[in-house]
Amino acid sequence: MAIVEKVIDASPQQVFDVLADGWTYSDWVVGTAHVRDVDDAWPRVGSQLHHRAGPWPFSLQDASTVLVCEPPHRLVLKAGLWPAGEAIVAFTLQPVGDGATRVRIGEDFAAGPLRWVHNKVNDLVLHRRNRETLARLSDIATRQKGSS
Repeated sequence: MAIVEKVIDASPQQVFDVLADGWTYSDWVVGTAHVRDVDDAWPRVGSQLHHRAGPWPFSLQDASTVLVCEPPHRLVLKAGLWPAGEAIVAFTLQPVGDGATRVRIGEDFAAGPLRWVHNKVNDLVLHRRNRETLARLSDIATRQKGSS
């Protein structure tokens, strides 16, 4: 499993509030081109976020499903991108000091062809993508912190 972490200058609740707003996913999840719909129950277990990923005209439509939701500390998703496969993505939020949060993202391919193509190049790409994803998540969470 590829794991990346970052300390964000916002509380766990402020960071989780961004995770709980499914409409912002295309703003901070690298590779998500467009959010098409978000279930009203998001991020309750079983709810879905419907997205398009990848560059146009090759983008694929699929959905991500919440597997675990423990606000404001943990969110686990099954992220679909068929026919390429699906991944399990786990966000863990841990308070650090006064008003900061250590955010850890772990991602592993769970099904489809991507599950069988595991090599150092893929790990490096996934690591860099998730590092940028956390940088974008940080930008949004700290911006919201300033407005609250």
